[in-house]
Amino acid sequence: MNPDGLPDRADLERELRNLRRGGLPALQSLVPRALRAVTLHCGQAEGEDDLADGAERLIRAAAERLGTDDLIGRAAQCTFGLLPGHRGDPAADRRRAAAQVYGVSDERFRHSQERRVLEQLAGAILAEARDPAARTPRPAVLPRPRPAGPRPTTVPYAGLPGRAGSRPVTVHVSPIELLRDIDVLVSSENVHLEMSKSFRPTVSGALRRAAVVGCAPEGPDTDVLAGELAAWVRARPGVLPLRPGTVVPTGPGALAERGVRRVYHAALAIPDGLGYRVDPQSIATAVAACFTRARRERAAGLRSICFPLLGAGRGGLDRRISAEWLRWSIEDALTADPDWSVHIVTRYPQAAGYFDAVVPDTPEAPGA
Repeated sequence: MNPDGLPDRADLERELRNLRRGGLPALQSLVPRALRAVTLHCGQAEGEDDLADGAERLIRAAAERLGTDDLIGRAAQCTFGLLPGHRGDPAADRRRAAAQVYGVSDERFRHSQERRVLEQLAGAILAEARDPAARTPRPAVLPRPRPAGPRPTTVPYAGLPGRAGSRPVTVHVSPIELLRDIDVLVSSENVHLEMSKSFRPTVSGALRRAAVVGCAPEGPDTDVLAGELAAWVRARPGVLPLRPGTVVPTGPGALAERGVRRVYHAALAIPDGLGYRVDPQSIATAVAACFTRARRERAAGLRSICFPLLGAGRGGLDRRISAEWLRWSIEDALTADPDWSVHIVTRYPQAAGYFDAVVPDTPEAPGA
């Protein structure tokens, strides 16, 4: 026991290891000693009646403290079923999902990364308890049943009016994989058409992960987007590296459940040492190629297309520069063919201003 009344980190880590097997529902029957002490210490519970809910709130807050874009934070969420629709998943399924965050086998994850995840989560729980801002109990997080169809998600700041030059666009401050009912999503790739790893916090990685179809015991059943790109390359020997700005289409895989019909892969990033470089002019080439491709497929009913800030992730391009080139290129395309609904997506609220969209200080949930 520490002088401040909190338990030792090792005790908390050991309890988390045991709790991993039963998952969050196991808290309803027993909240272990160390976790109980921390929950009461930081005011997440007032007594036995709300102790289980308070312990769950504390674990969720600690995982968020680790960072949802961080490998450890995301693996912690998977390990304890903290993502929507996964609270009651069996222990094996939760471990498999966490292992996929790191791109390793279940067994390797169990013997290596899982220990680090539990150790860091225990530390985050203690940090949460010692944070004065965490002493006010949070509202209870009620479990939601796992749906049979597409999982429910909330897209923050959906539908902000913006502009590309004099042309209206819609700006979303959101992960791209959460968007719904947009016909074409555009992904930024390198000129070798090698998608980002699915555990990377990039547009390419997020779309690759979200498009996976099925799940076999040993991991994802069909890596749809990467598989289709590889088949496209095999059918064209010697085509690599592609000319920057080239666009290659694939199907949507599991993204079809969200109303997505196509994914366009814009080859932009050129390997440069250990990183990449992107020529802004290639953005204009890629945007024009996306509209050209979409026009060919208009007979299939394509009417809407969404662009991220191309080249502004691992490509290293400044977000403002990427936005400027997108604005010019989209306005040019819509001047020639205005019959398109164009969307922009970014994770950064300040980037919405590059398209004259104003993010509200306190956004309401969609439909509120």
